[in-house]
Parts: sequence; structure tokens; C-alpha cells
Amino acid sequence: MIKELIDDGRDRMGKSIESFINDLSKIRTGRAHTSLLDHISVDFYGTATPLTQAANVSVEDARTLSITVWDKSMVSAIEKAILESNLGLNPATAGTVIRIPIPTLTEERRKDLIKIVKAEAEKARVAVRNIRRDIISDVKSLEKDKEISKDELKKAESDVQTLTDTNIKEVDNILGEKEKEMMEF
Repeated sequence: MIKELIDDGRDRMGKSIESFINDLSKIRTGRAHTSLLDHISVDFYGTATPLTQAANVSVEDARTLSITVWDKSMVSAIEKAILESNLGLNPATAGTVIRIPIPTLTEERRKDLIKIVKAEAEKARVAVRNIRRDIISDVKSLEKDKEISKDELKKAESDVQTLTDTNIKEVDNILGEKEKEMMEF
């Protein structure tokens, strides 16, 4: 019973970290990365369609994204969607290929983005701690219902705390890597 609770908590904590990593991928670092455009939708024949389903997005070099549009009539719609995305990107079109130069980040903007990244990391830590609280609550109710002993309760609390510490440390490591990446010029 306790093992199932801890395994479930491990899965949930892993999903929280995956969500954190996904959120970080949307924060621009000054380097070209296809995930910058993942959330952009294009009006494709009256239907909001993800950009990746209307064109091929690739990294041309460290500071340029390249979008190869499959349907030539969609070029202007894709350009418009990129301009309206508030990413501060200015697409340049040549036929069915749209190139997007990624501007370098100013020092002030980098520091603002790092504050955002730290806030996202804190949200991830809180999510992990909430999962710990839920597991410990469930284990305590098992002990209250006399399904487990006090010793098993203490061992389970210790195991859950170790799991929590491991996941918080992983969040901190990911945060450190992202900060380092963002301060590179």
C-alpha cells in the first residue's frame, strides 16, 4: 500500500518536472530553437492550426529559424501569426521560406527573463512539495486506520522526504542550467 503511494508520488513529481521543463522551453534564450514557435497557431482554411502542422520549422544557424511553408497561400498567414505572437520576432520571406533572425538579448532583458525562470522553478518546487504533503497525508490516514504501524509511518515519511529532496534538487539543477544558458552571449 505504501509502495503504491510512493510510486504514484514519484510519477506525479516527474510530471511536475516535465511540465517545468516544458515551460522553460518557451522562454527565449537568444539562441534559435524550434520550440520558440510551438505555441503559435495559424488560420489554416478557417481552422486554428499549430504552425508545425502547416510548415516545417528548423534551425538554420545559432541565430536563425527557418520555416518552409507547405502551401504557398499560407505564407502571409504564418508571417502574420509570428508578428502577432509578441515574441519580438520579425520574419523575412523569400518564396515559401520564412527566415526569422533571433535578436540578441540585452543584459536587462536577460535579468528579467531569469526572474521569470526562477518564478517557474518555485512553482515546480511548490508542486513537488504539495505532492509530498498529499502522500504523507494518505500514509497518516493509513496509520490512523491501523492499517500500518508507527514504524512504517516513520519509514514512509522518510522515504517520501528523500524522494521530495531528490526532485527539488533536480528542479534546482535545471534552473541552474537555464540561468547559465541565458547569460551566455
